[in-house]
Amino acid sequence: MVPTAFDDRCEALRDPDYFNLSLSISILFGLLISYLPQHYRIISRRTSEGISPWFVLLGTTSATSGFANILTVPPSRQDIACCSQVAPGECLVGLLGIAQLGVQWICFALILVLFLVFFRYDDASVSEDELAGTPPGWHTAVTVGLACLFHGLIVIILTGVFAIGLPAQLTVWANFLGIMAAALAAVQYIPQIWTTYHLGHVGSLSIPMMCMQTPGGYLFAFNLYRRLGAEGWSTWGIYLLTASMQGVLLAMAIYYEVTNHTGEDLSQHSDGYPDEPSLPSRPNPIRTYSEGWHDGLPGPYTAHPERYADTEEELERLREREERQVLREDRPLLRPGGIGTPHRNRSYHTYDDDD
Repeated sequence: MVPTAFDDRCEALRDPDYFNLSLSISILFGLLISYLPQHYRIISRRTSEGISPWFVLLGTTSATSGFANILTVPPSRQDIACCSQVAPGECLVGLLGIAQLGVQWICFALILVLFLVFFRYDDASVSEDELAGTPPGWHTAVTVGLACLFHGLIVIILTGVFAIGLPAQLTVWANFLGIMAAALAAVQYIPQIWTTYHLGHVGSLSIPMMCMQTPGGYLFAFNLYRRLGAEGWSTWGIYLLTASMQGVLLAMAIYYEVTNHTGEDLSQHSDGYPDEPSLPSRPNPIRTYSEGWHDGLPGPYTAHPERYADTEEELERLREREERQVLREDRPLLRPGGIGTPHRNRSYHTYDDDD
């Protein structure tokens, strides 16, 4: 009896490539670990500020399509079928590629859940100065959640129809899923890149996650290519494209993070240059009488009002406030009648020459 391609596939599972096996296991745990910083950042900040809702929508639907794709491509179907002929451990080795995309889909679905929970800024655990832009509306959040849910249900139903009723067309459906996943992944980062560019900071995006996933995406695509070959182009091509787009976002995020930190350091100096000595700080004035108390502004007569203003408009408002404060002063030091108490009557004794 001549061995078939199916028999060859099952035989390969009985004698696995240990390099490929080690690589697959490393990628599986690497995928799980790489998403944890993003989940933690959203939960710790209690806001998904800076994360585009359309990035979440496109990423979730792309992950769903990619997971359905690898379940239906011929090499994966053969690996699943071989589980009835090989040992359980050998079966698990053959399903590692499917497990990798399954873990990615679960992790991105969790980002969707966290986005829906923390899309408002009301309960954020960061200061208002760190929040930028307008939070997504309730209708936007509901639209994103329902669209992801309906997409997942449609993919499950149609996959079942092709697998049971039209098995001859299942490969065509698998390739369509791969193309859809690639198309969604291609535009997935466009709204996020625009959102990050518009805000000028990373917000709740996790730079450590992207630092792990960008090179890991290329490694993941290479591993899938080794497992599926050129025939699985619709699967590994998704992650090659995604890694490239994520690399662009990572470079932008690092640039804004470095620029913002540099700006904060320079703002601590009087003239914006760290090498220049700053002006000596003046003791904090007693500001119980100052209308700038709640704004953290100095009282009147400060020697350097420009140090308390970031813009020309703020400096002008500060000067006007101090002028009003001077006009309201009712305890002049040199007014006749006594030092600091203009309404107090004092009696003066005149000394004659005889005294």
